[in-house]
Amino acid sequence: TAAVERINAAVRAGVPENTLPEVYPSAADLYQRELTSLQQQSPDGSLSHPELLVAVEMLSSVVLINRALDVGDRNSMWRQLASAVTGLSNVEDEYAQRYAQRQTLVCHYDYLTWNDIQACVDQVNLTIQEEHERIVAIGQINEALDGGDPQNTLEALLHSAAKLTDVDPSVAQHYYDKLLEARREKAHETEDPSAVLWLDEIQNAVLMSNKDTQEALQFSQAIQAINRAVDSGEAPKTLAALRSPGAGLYGVTPECVQNYQDDLAKIKQDKTQDGDNGSDWMKHWVKGGHNYYYNLKTGEGSWTEPADFLQNNTQLNKEDIQSVVSGVTTTYNREQLWLANESLIAKLQAGCRGYLVRKGLKERKDFLKSQDPAITTIQAHFRGYKQRKVYIKRKEYLNDHSEDAVKVRSPPTVRVINDVVKIQAFIRANKARDDYKTLINADDPPMAVVRKFVHLLDHSDQDFQEELDLMRLREEVVTNIRSNQQLENDLNLMDIKIGLLVKNKITLQEVVSHSNKLTKKNKGELSNLMMMNKQRGGLKALSKEKRLKLEAYQYLFYLLQTNPTYLAKLIFQMPQNKSTKFMDSVIFTLYNYASNQREEYLLLKLFKTALQEEIKSKVDQIQEIVTGNPTVIKMVVSFNRGARGQNALRQILAPVVKEIMDDKTLNIKTDPVDIYKSWVNQMETQTGEASKLPYEVTPEQAMSHEEVRTRLEASIKNMRTVTDKFLSAIIVSVDKIPYGMRFTSKVLKDTLHEKFPDATEDELLKIVGNLLYYRYMNPAIVAPDAFDIIDLSAGGQLTTDQRRNLGSIAKMLQHAASNKMFLGDNAHLNPINEYLSSSYQKFRRFFLAACDVPSLEDKFNVDQYSDLVTLQKPVIYISIGEVINTHTLLLDHQDAIASEHNDPIHELLEDLGEVPTIESLIGQYRRYAIVPHRSVRIGGREADPRSVPWGIFTPAPQQHMTPPLFSPFQEVEYQRAMQRRAIRDAKTPEKMKQAKPVVDDSLTLQGKKDKIRSNLQRLAELGKVHPENRYQDLINDIAKDIRNQRRYRQRRKAELVKLQQTNAALNSKTAFYNVQIDYYNQYIKTCMDNLASNKGNKQVSQKYTAARLHEKGVLIEIEDLQTNQFKNVIFEISPSEAVGVFDVKAKFMGVHLETLQLEYQDLLQLQYEGVAVMKLFDRATINVNLLIFLLNKKFYGK
Repeated sequence: TAAVERINAAVRAGVPENTLPEVYPSAADLYQRELTSLQQQSPDGSLSHPELLVAVEMLSSVVLINRALDVGDRNSMWRQLASAVTGLSNVEDEYAQRYAQRQTLVCHYDYLTWNDIQACVDQVNLTIQEEHERIVAIGQINEALDGGDPQNTLEALLHSAAKLTDVDPSVAQHYYDKLLEARREKAHETEDPSAVLWLDEIQNAVLMSNKDTQEALQFSQAIQAINRAVDSGEAPKTLAALRSPGAGLYGVTPECVQNYQDDLAKIKQDKTQDGDNGSDWMKHWVKGGHNYYYNLKTGEGSWTEPADFLQNNTQLNKEDIQSVVSGVTTTYNREQLWLANESLIAKLQAGCRGYLVRKGLKERKDFLKSQDPAITTIQAHFRGYKQRKVYIKRKEYLNDHSEDAVKVRSPPTVRVINDVVKIQAFIRANKARDDYKTLINADDPPMAVVRKFVHLLDHSDQDFQEELDLMRLREEVVTNIRSNQQLENDLNLMDIKIGLLVKNKITLQEVVSHSNKLTKKNKGELSNLMMMNKQRGGLKALSKEKRLKLEAYQYLFYLLQTNPTYLAKLIFQMPQNKSTKFMDSVIFTLYNYASNQREEYLLLKLFKTALQEEIKSKVDQIQEIVTGNPTVIKMVVSFNRGARGQNALRQILAPVVKEIMDDKTLNIKTDPVDIYKSWVNQMETQTGEASKLPYEVTPEQAMSHEEVRTRLEASIKNMRTVTDKFLSAIIVSVDKIPYGMRFTSKVLKDTLHEKFPDATEDELLKIVGNLLYYRYMNPAIVAPDAFDIIDLSAGGQLTTDQRRNLGSIAKMLQHAASNKMFLGDNAHLNPINEYLSSSYQKFRRFFLAACDVPSLEDKFNVDQYSDLVTLQKPVIYISIGEVINTHTLLLDHQDAIASEHNDPIHELLEDLGEVPTIESLIGQYRRYAIVPHRSVRIGGREADPRSVPWGIFTPAPQQHMTPPLFSPFQEVEYQRAMQRRAIRDAKTPEKMKQAKPVVDDSLTLQGKKDKIRSNLQRLAELGKVHPENRYQDLINDIAKDIRNQRRYRQRRKAELVKLQQTNAALNSKTAFYNVQIDYYNQYIKTCMDNLASNKGNKQVSQKYTAARLHEKGVLIEIEDLQTNQFKNVIFEISPSEAVGVFDVKAKFMGVHLETLQLEYQDLLQLQYEGVAVMKLFDRATINVNLLIFLLNKKFYGK
């Protein structure tokens, strides 16, 4: 009693936490609300112990029902629903699923109470009762049709249980006729004489009958209106009546209105001659073959023939009216046709006359051509006659002046002179070749030889043009690389967005927005990057402070370029993620992506230094190179698989990859279970019949089938054949591999051998193989489309079979390169191990050959004069952000990268000071062309070893330097030489001009000689040159400068060709990306068009009876339903608004029962997992493979 009192007090206090027991605290509000309601209904305002006990038990059961609905546990929900504790009435076992569906819908909105649950039960019972009554009413309608009485049929249609709409008693006869027609058509289509009409078919017949009635009435009224208009004699009224939509006439032309009026009036007049029978009724034959009776006086009609019916004999019917309209219109159209073709007739006549004239001209030309021999003979005779006449006159003239004729003959020396010229040319050429060989090979070339070739130090117009072309191409290559990288990233993002669009994860508007941004960026990217020399303000502003800042950065970046130790140490001072970003952006930019030989040499030198530093400081075990991800190795591979090394991979792999892709019959599968499942799915998909084999098997069970073993043997044989093709293509391509990859392999092998002297050569070569094959070539084989190995059309992609084939080949080559055998789970591949062992020996020889490369200096022909013979200063293209980032990193780690305090980089960083802000450097554009200084500053000026005024040595041959310096010379000839130099300098572009020479060009010839003698004396005092050997040391340096200039010109020509090829390849890649952009835009446009069209035109749904699906094998069974009743069950499949989602509706005799959503991706996942059957509506058992086959055929056209 005390407990009851406490509960009643807690209820009155309105505290939910004190009301409930500790069983279900989360439902405290429910207990409080329901118990409060019961308490208020109690006469004394309190609940007794039995009442409270029963109420709490019922409410606890309600809580459990709500929990079961929340988690989707229908079994628990049904147990509580049917439990006597819950206290629900009228709960039927067979309606359990309907109860759950109804309560789930209600539960979405609020927490269910006991009254809500009881209401759901009552509503479901009522709905099912109505469905049963409707099925009985449909049966009564079919029975009334069998009775043949339209009135009984009308009464059945009006029955309230049928719930048919728009039933009009006045159309009873037409309802009866239409329903009989519908049942006959259904019996014919289904080939079932006992077929009955279902609910939707009956409702459609009623609606169609009402529509027929309305159209028949409108038609009758339109015919009556035409008769009245003809009687009035007014042609405009007749035309308006004829063009009435209700009349259904065709071919009415406004220009023939008067003829219509006259002909119709004449026909009507002929009808009245026999007299008017005075009838008010007209019978019209309407579509569908039915007669409609229309009263002319009342304007009403009926489908039933009136008593004592008599057809009015003076009214025009539709046949009379249409006959007149067609005849008049045909006559009018024929007249208009002749009028419209008058010009064509004139053209035809003109063509005939022209043909006759041309025929006569051709006959005349043929006649003249046939007379060509005679004409030629006549002309030849006439020319001969004229020539003989001239000859006779000349001969007579000479005979008359014989005494004045002088015999002249050529002296023999004329022929000799030509031979002498040839001999002299040969001697001069031979002498020039000997002098050139002396210049190239001699240790101390004489002054006379050097003088002959000193002009090679001068720069011709061709040199300047080639340098300009080289600078332009370098800039374009770097710009195109950056532009293509950005464009590729945007295209990848676009591809992801379109993929998400297909999966309905984002909206179409987001994809269109990104596409517009991509197109706009693609159009403006290149032009913006090509305007880097037009900045205003910022680092290139015309002020002394900015100029000094720019020069300081130029010296800094030149030092970083030429001394790789700084960057090599800096890379390992940063975390892995930051160093990767730093390498990708700053380092490749600093070396212009190795766009010329100088920068490629410096970049490879950096790779070498960094790799040695990484192995020295970070590698403790030799296998860490393979198992880890070394920073430098990753950077080298990324660089050599980029624009510069892409052509090499394409040349090596493209032919064999294309051959594999073109072989449509190639299918490599090495997993027995995959082969087994593919075999089973193929059988079911092709035959459309269920397989009797199990879907889940072990590898041993799969291998027990002869078909699986046969397919596996064929796959292994094919895999060995195609792998051998790849191996052959790789091992003969040593010379095609980029020098950078081979040089890095050599450095890697030598450095590892130095640190691990006990390692065998096989161990070292496996590390080299990991770099050359696994890291460099393997990804390009697995995904050739991603590395531009093959050409694919926009939107094209590799098939799943092609990717699997290439992946299997790459796996085989990887095992062969590392001498790894197939063991354990791959024991069924043991026959391949012998092939792998022999392939490793081929790979081993390939790796040894790849490491056999010349040194950097020998490959690129680099020495201390290389930077001094170039025409223009080296240029790098770097963004302001990258400049600031590099400056910051150098300041943060300067002690680590340069431990000595007198290191030049400390002085440069001190000159630059603190890191500037972006605003102080950026100016108008975000990217600058920075020219790193290559010269050494001496007393505020730049010294150049080529500043000797060679004009003083050129006029006369000398054997050494002393005579021209210590002998008089013609001032006039020297001034001419200076004028030629001034003209040449005027043509030199500003950015290519050399530093100011040590000897001022404004001095006289004698002044320059004095200046040079003074400088030579100073060099002699320093021991740099020696007067006793007549300054041969300086001549040797000048000869070396000439040789370096020659080598530079050769490298420049080769570099021009290489840059042109690279630029062409980049432009081709850009064009391919543009095609992809066009394809994506077209795809998006198609999506937009489809979206617009789908709003108005939805895809047609497909309806199947259960019997038809059972015949196809899609439907296996329906619980509690006999097979002979399948014909009355309809499954309607229709695509929903979401892509890949179908709405499936179930009907029995036309009465809608249930609806569920079926996702196509879920079916494919079930098929992939090997699930053969599934349940629909918890009652229908479906074959998954055959259902996918049906959906593909009906909705995807596969």
